[in-house]
Amino acid sequence: MPTVEPVAATGLYTGSTLPTERKQTLDSEVFLQLLVAQLQNQDPSSPMDTNEMISQSTQLAMMEQLTALSTTSTEAFALTMRQAATELVGRTASYIDADDKTQTGVVTSVSFAEGTPEVFFGDVSVPLDAVSGVVS
Repeated sequence: MPTVEPVAATGLYTGSTLPTERKQTLDSEVFLQLLVAQLQNQDPSSPMDTNEMISQSTQLAMMEQLTALSTTSTEAFALTMRQAATELVGRTASYIDADDKTQTGVVTSVSFAEGTPEVFFGDVSVPLDAVSGVVS
């Protein structure tokens, strides 16, 4: 019977990418491929325990739910940042410039072209996370 060598998560070729591009994380596709390989190479006189198989399937379902929750959380955070940036338009705010000096001005617009919203004080662009205060 052939033996199955352990495979590191960073060296697993899944067939879905070019051979030079390898998966860097374990996902449900990799998990299922490992489970199928385990089933194909198991000893027929000592098959996999049903409880173990159910446990692995449960772990897969939990991993998929956690991944979905993480994605939803990331999207919610991005939306919150966009809302916060939009609410600054027309308000006086302060920020720390490149020389570590506090500058104050009226927010004229925002941009969502980058990952972090950019707040504009006239022609000066500042990342939202660099805004240090808002005057009501």
